[in-house]
Amino acid sequence: MVNASTLLGIVLLARHGDRLEFFQDPLTYDPAETFLTPLGSVQEQQLGQFLRSTYLDPASPTFINGVQTEIADINQLIVRADAAGEGSVILNSVQGLLQGLYPPTSDNNITLANGTTVIAPLGGYQYIPVESVEPNEDISLNSFTSCPVFDNHISAFYSSAPFLAEAQEAQPFLEQLQPFLDNRSIDFTNMIFDFVNVQSIHNATFLQELPDTFAEQAYFFANFHENGVFTDPSPSGIGNIAIRTVLPSIFTSLTRIANTSDTLKIALNEISYKPFISFFNVTEATTADPSLAGIVDYASVMALELHGDGTSEPTVNARFKNGTTDASLHDITLFGQQSVPLSQFISALAGSAVNSTQQWCTVCNQTTLRGCSVFQ
Repeated sequence: MVNASTLLGIVLLARHGDRLEFFQDPLTYDPAETFLTPLGSVQEQQLGQFLRSTYLDPASPTFINGVQTEIADINQLIVRADAAGEGSVILNSVQGLLQGLYPPTSDNNITLANGTTVIAPLGGYQYIPVESVEPNEDISLNSFTSCPVFDNHISAFYSSAPFLAEAQEAQPFLEQLQPFLDNRSIDFTNMIFDFVNVQSIHNATFLQELPDTFAEQAYFFANFHENGVFTDPSPSGIGNIAIRTVLPSIFTSLTRIANTSDTLKIALNEISYKPFISFFNVTEATTADPSLAGIVDYASVMALELHGDGTSEPTVNARFKNGTTDASLHDITLFGQQSVPLSQFISALAGSAVNSTQQWCTVCNQTTLRGCSVFQ
C-alpha cells in the first residue's frame, strides 16, 4: 500500500551483492576478507535500476517529489558504505547500485570556452560521492565486532535452551551434509550456510551432487542461528547493536527530508545482512511477518519512505524487497502499523539508539579498540 500523499524522500538500507565464501568467527563475528563477483555487481546494478524505476520515474506512483532524475544532484544524496567486515565487497557493491540508479548519460557533459562539448567517460558515467565508513573511525555501520558485551550475548545464546534444542534437531541433517563440506566443522555454533550457498552458485559439481533440499534446510537453520545472534528481547538490548548504531543517521536523514528547506531526497546505506535482522526485530516487523526473521538475500533493500501532504506531520512507512528474485517491494509493518508519524517513529526507537563512538564504547565495555582508548 502506498500513501496517497507526496513522497518527500527515502532512506535505504541495501545489502551487498554476490561474493565469494565469507568466514566470520562464530564467537566474535570477526571477519575474513572476501571479494565481490561479477554476478554481485550485476545484482547491485539491477537493484539500482529497480530503485530508479520505483522512485526516479515521474510516472511511478512513488516518484520522489523534486528529485533530479537524469543528472544526479549530489546535494540531494547521501551515500554511505560499510568498509569493515567483508573488505571491499560492500564498497564495490554500492558503486554498482549507483550505476543503476543514475546510469551514464550524454547529458553529463560540459561545453568549454572554445565551444567544444565533452561528455564524461564511459558514455557519461556519473561519479557520485560515497562515504567509506571505516571501522576504526566510525562504528555506525558495523558495531557488532570488537564489542565484548555482544560477544557475551553470543555465548549466552549458544548456551540457551532454544539454541541447544535447535542444535539437537539440526544434528542429523548436519551429519548428512558433512560429506559435502570439505572437512568443515558441523558444530551448530558455526552454521555453514554461507559455504553451501556460495558453492551452490559457483561450483557446478557441488550443485549437481548436493541433494535438492539441503540448501533450503541449511538456510532454515542459519536463519534461526543468525536471528538469535542479532536480536534481543529488549529493543535496547545488546543483541540489537547492529541497528542501534545506524538509527541516529536514519533519524537525521528523515528529519532533513521532512525539512522543506533542506535538499536531501535519498539517503543510502550499503551494509551487510546483520542490521536488517535487528531492524525488523526492534520495529516488531517480524511479529506481523515471521518470515523476515533471518538472513536477507544478496542485493536486498529496505526503503523507509517519508510521505507528507504539507498540512500534517509526515509519516514513515517501510517496504522491503528480498534480493533480485523478489520482483517488488512489499509493505512491512512498523510497531504493528502500516505507517507512523515521523515523531512517533523516532521516539519509539530513540531510547535504543547508540549516538556516538563514546556511547558505543560504554555499551560494549570496550576500552582500547575502535577508538575507545581516547575516552579512558
